[in-house]
Amino acid sequence: MITCFSSNKHIKKIINEWDFKLNLQKSFFLLYRKFPLFRTSFYVFIIAAVLITVSIITVKTKKIPAIHSIDPQIGLPGDTMTIKGENFGMTRGSSYVEIGNNRITASGYIQWTDNQIQLILPSNIQDGLIFVVTSSGKSEPEFFANEHGIPIAVPPDTKTLLPTISSVTPASGVCNGLLTINGTNFGTIRGKGCVLFSANREDAKNEASRLPQDIQGELDIQYIPANEQDFDYEYWSDNEIRVRIPDGAEGGVLVVKTEKGLSNVFKIDVKFPIGKKTYSDRKTYLIQLNADIDSIDAKTDTNIMLKVPRPVKTAGQPMAELTECKPEPSVYDFKNTIIHQVELQKNSQQTKKLSFTQNFVISVYSIKTNINEKQVKPFSEKSRILYKMATTPDKLIRSGDEDFIALAKSIVGNETNPYTQARLIYEYITKNYRLVNIPRKADANPKDLIKRKSGDAYDFSIVFTTLLRACKIPCLPVSGILIDADKQSKPHWWTEFYIENFGWIPVDVALGIGLEYRAFKPIANTHDFYFGNLDSQHIAFSRGWNELKQSLINSKVVYRPKSYALQSIWEESSSGNINYSSLWNDPIVLGIY
Repeated sequence: MITCFSSNKHIKKIINEWDFKLNLQKSFFLLYRKFPLFRTSFYVFIIAAVLITVSIITVKTKKIPAIHSIDPQIGLPGDTMTIKGENFGMTRGSSYVEIGNNRITASGYIQWTDNQIQLILPSNIQDGLIFVVTSSGKSEPEFFANEHGIPIAVPPDTKTLLPTISSVTPASGVCNGLLTINGTNFGTIRGKGCVLFSANREDAKNEASRLPQDIQGELDIQYIPANEQDFDYEYWSDNEIRVRIPDGAEGGVLVVKTEKGLSNVFKIDVKFPIGKKTYSDRKTYLIQLNADIDSIDAKTDTNIMLKVPRPVKTAGQPMAELTECKPEPSVYDFKNTIIHQVELQKNSQQTKKLSFTQNFVISVYSIKTNINEKQVKPFSEKSRILYKMATTPDKLIRSGDEDFIALAKSIVGNETNPYTQARLIYEYITKNYRLVNIPRKADANPKDLIKRKSGDAYDFSIVFTTLLRACKIPCLPVSGILIDADKQSKPHWWTEFYIENFGWIPVDVALGIGLEYRAFKPIANTHDFYFGNLDSQHIAFSRGWNELKQSLINSKVVYRPKSYALQSIWEESSSGNINYSSLWNDPIVLGIY
């Protein structure tokens, strides 16, 4: 009986609960049907609930940067600061570090990864809070103190002292002339250190009174570093540097830059006994590179590497900054390439296309040369690495070919002046050979130009370079893109030859002979202009032949002839059985400033 009573009571409780729920539902639907205001309020409630939920989820999924540690917490201008934490982002982009209400400028950053930032403390650094700011938000702060403002003595860290110049000899020189810089704290090895000179550019002269410490974010434009590609650095130790005055330098100041910061400035005089170049009409471009891999079918464990060329830095193209790279590359800069790597498992098939994108901001100047031809002398320092590198035959420039040597001799005759020799060869080619505006097949031999008397821009660049090298004139083929007035780009090739105590002289034979092309500013006489001058619509991705070695044993490599860079490997896949297709698009102009 007890059990039965208990069960009946439980059943009644359930029935009452159901009655309550049914009555509640009836009341709700009655209100919903008869009262429009109730319906409107109900909709508002539902929408608000959804928005609040989305906001909560968005906030939770945002990766707010977080600082775990900073080193040093007490430091001096020029010190290298390391910030460790998380969610900084793999590339800096528009992110920045703020110290004492002041943002660190672009040139102050040495490294930026998702969990570590390295930067140089600027000369005007003050005590204050440190924040890392990204598009996801602002980190919690850490505190930094300027050592100069601390009333107690702090033992100096000799590893963080700024470089100091005590003397420079000689006090004046010419382009390519050798200088000896004495001082302290240059570093036992050069690493990323460099020597900066006042740049011979029109917009740089407007800022001549401003010292490097005052324009940290503008060093690429206002100052020019000695060039590694020209082998300008001949010796580097902690207290002595031997360096050549780079092509594009101007009389003014000299400064040593290391990872610790900038040295004191030292005045030098640069003379131009042969003549001088002018850099003007700066254009800044936003350029995008794209490559796709599709229809991947891997029968064994394997990987694919893409080696994407980076634009080069020169006196006429001083800034080439990578602003965005997707996906994250394995290596950002190896022999002037960005390396992407895709690892594939056995029997894996990729139905989705893999896309690789890089964005660059590139500043380019027009170049005009004014040279006293009679003052030019044959190259005297033939032991220089630059001379040997730029006169020796390679895989691309067959200047040891007897046909080229014989043709070069027949053109220049007994002339010994290298500038005059180059001009004679230019005149001969533009007079005797015909240009075809449509590029020939990628595997066509440039030497055909001599036999067929016609060729494309690539043929003219290679043959002109080869004939100059056959005369032992240092010369490089240049590969890149040409941007027309419609903001369209196409692969293009031109040449630079080197005159001692003057520097590199540009020559675009194809444009000189009449290649179809719309310049921003019309050029009255293209034949005369493009021997020694260049407009600011040329963007260079390689100077000379870039011989890349295979990264993997027995790998398969892909070479792309007649492209916007002269490099031996563009794609590399391991020896496993793999099929795929790839597409490299011509660089795209996203903006001109």
